[in-house]
Amino acid sequence: MSYGAISNSQALAADAQSLGALKMEAGKNSPAAIKETAKQFESLFMRELMKSMREATMKSGMLDSPGGDLGTDLLDQQFAVQMSGQPGGLADMIALQLTRQMAGTTAQVNAAADKSSALKSTVGLARQSGPAALATPSGKSSRPPTAGQTSFVQQHSQVASEVEKSTGIPASFMLGQAGHETGWGKYEIKVKGGAPSHNLFGIKAGPGWTGKTADVTTTEFVNGVAQKRVARFRAYDSYADSFKDYARLISESPRYAKAREQTGSAHAYATGLQKAGYATDPEYAAKLSRAINTTLQIRRAQA
Repeated sequence: MSYGAISNSQALAADAQSLGALKMEAGKNSPAAIKETAKQFESLFMRELMKSMREATMKSGMLDSPGGDLGTDLLDQQFAVQMSGQPGGLADMIALQLTRQMAGTTAQVNAAADKSSALKSTVGLARQSGPAALATPSGKSSRPPTAGQTSFVQQHSQVASEVEKSTGIPASFMLGQAGHETGWGKYEIKVKGGAPSHNLFGIKAGPGWTGKTADVTTTEFVNGVAQKRVARFRAYDSYADSFKDYARLISESPRYAKAREQTGSAHAYATGLQKAGYATDPEYAAKLSRAINTTLQIRRAQA
């Protein structure tokens, strides 16, 4: 912590304005600022506690004076500063609460941004005609598609369109999900030896799977906490087989029934997949919506 921060810490014992400034710094979700803010709140609490105790104590009247009261108050302030911030004390609990509040505020801001983007995107797509207009994304991407994203969509567009004709699942939805799951082809699951698994959708190999498999380390979220685990995934002979198997899973599994009913909206479809447990990432729906939206942009530009 800098000298300025330490100096500010001492001033906070008697300066409510400085405490407000530090609280604003904590609002930036800086762990150091949150910790210091919690310490100062505890300091103020201790000061008021000692003040109440002194007021409840009967004074002798012999040495009492306004100057003495001021000196005692200043001494209490410094005692409060020295006693605050101890491990396991009130400051730790305040810091924990502030951290949770900051995280909640960030999530609310992100949700508001998604809603705003969704409205803009809906208005723009309403001017179009055909299946692409029905597949309303949750919001336009703030960045233009990259060359890698465009190349990925071009590579798999034909097979995605063919699967769309037979299943009704929008090609852009499948392409967007394949792009999200593989980092637009950069992080495709590999089988032992380094050959591609052709698994574009991160579908795991459950007990009923009798085909080829690939064991890889993946990130799973357990109670919102990311954990690294080794999981077994399906492997295919071609990318076409991957698209067909994904469409079969979504079309035939009862758990994705509600998602199948939401193919008119990218955001609703992505949310349906997340609620059905397609992925453990708590932000999966938002991320998938953005990926589908990127795919829609690319395919509109190519039309």
